[in-house]
Amino acid sequence: MPKFFIKTYGCQMNQRDSEQVAHSLVTRGYERVESEHEADVVLLNTCSVRDMADQKAFGKMGMMGRVAKERPHVVFGFLGCMAQARGASLLKNLPHVDLVVGTQKFHRVADYVEDALEKKQNRAMDDPRFSIVDIAEERGSQETIREQQLAPRQATAFVSIMQGCNMHCTFCIVPQTRGAERSRSIDEIVREARELVARGVKEVTLLGQIVNLYGRHEFPKRNGKSPFVQLLEGVHEIDGLKRLRFTSPHPIGFRDDLIDTIARLPKLAEHIHLPLQSGSNRILKAMHRTYTGQKYVDLVRRIRQAHDGIAITTDIIVGFPGETEDDYKQTRDLVQQIQFDNAFIFRYSPRRDTPAAEMLEQIEERVKEERNQDLLRIVNESARRAGERLVGRDVEVLCEGPSKTNPARLMGRTRTNKIVVFEGDEKLAGEILDVRIQRANGFSLYGTPVAPV
Repeated sequence: MPKFFIKTYGCQMNQRDSEQVAHSLVTRGYERVESEHEADVVLLNTCSVRDMADQKAFGKMGMMGRVAKERPHVVFGFLGCMAQARGASLLKNLPHVDLVVGTQKFHRVADYVEDALEKKQNRAMDDPRFSIVDIAEERGSQETIREQQLAPRQATAFVSIMQGCNMHCTFCIVPQTRGAERSRSIDEIVREARELVARGVKEVTLLGQIVNLYGRHEFPKRNGKSPFVQLLEGVHEIDGLKRLRFTSPHPIGFRDDLIDTIARLPKLAEHIHLPLQSGSNRILKAMHRTYTGQKYVDLVRRIRQAHDGIAITTDIIVGFPGETEDDYKQTRDLVQQIQFDNAFIFRYSPRRDTPAAEMLEQIEERVKEERNQDLLRIVNESARRAGERLVGRDVEVLCEGPSKTNPARLMGRTRTNKIVVFEGDEKLAGEILDVRIQRANGFSLYGTPVAPV
């Protein structure tokens, strides 16, 4: 039985794509292993959003060259965004790579793996080098997103509802690597979510590059509700589903119907990840973000009014080309004003073939790092306060299994997406329970199950 190893870089959509690939291989009799040194097939599902992700994947595959010399039968492959962006050029300095498969071809990976394994097993030592490269667009590829591999007692799962992006933010390479917006049908998405719940999943997260713009070109509004709201309602009706989330949205996709939905659907978890990127209107315009800082603040106010106690997290880029001290101060002031529950702060990283990479006034790395650390201090403080407000309270936690940092304890997430660590039997994995929070430490909460378990 061939064994495969798959490592995923980047976002939740990449994680979901990897699970689709894993499922397709497992159903053909392959065994998934946790180390590339045990595997007959080594696949890296790559990300191109930031330069660091590119470099990590390159470095990992470069180190695999030694494995290739020791075990010449092993198949090595790049999947995903970097594969899509670079194509056959990835083979130039990594001669042991056999597969380069783009973002619209995950459903073909198992076929290509079998083809590559067969060629390696049957070829003579002096046969010419072969490789498989497929980064072509495929019409209807969004409808190939189907089954995924689940771990035992897995409580949460991602469901991709669309592919691609039409927004063309000037810092982002996603439209080039994922293509234009293409949405799956509501019926197909609900079917997948229902099957996941039947397999024990209690929480589903809907994924899209800009998730709340789902279906805007393909499907009509009904009774004043956008396709995305119709989808939320359809998934919400699934018997046995306990929690529903979505990520990542865009501020312009929050119309009245969606804000109303946040208030009225009880399974919709009280957490919105709402990317800000900058608090400066001048920088937002240069980023092509199509909203202002003032509109963002007003949207946060409306979301908080719709559901008391909702958690709001965000993404922010510091050091975008041309960002002055005043621009950064506007971002800093807005972050202090909003008091996010958490935020991911990124130093701007030029991406090839994006407009921002060609802009003048690129910011020095030293300045980016200073702004990054300064903003992190503010975010960490607001996150600490958000955690401390829960000390002494009972919160609903969905247990995901042993804690990654301390396997002797369990971890789970609140409805507001905060991590809780507690003691208990591993049989609690996949269960929902109340936990009394005893202390907050950084981004984690620590507590004790309310009832003996």
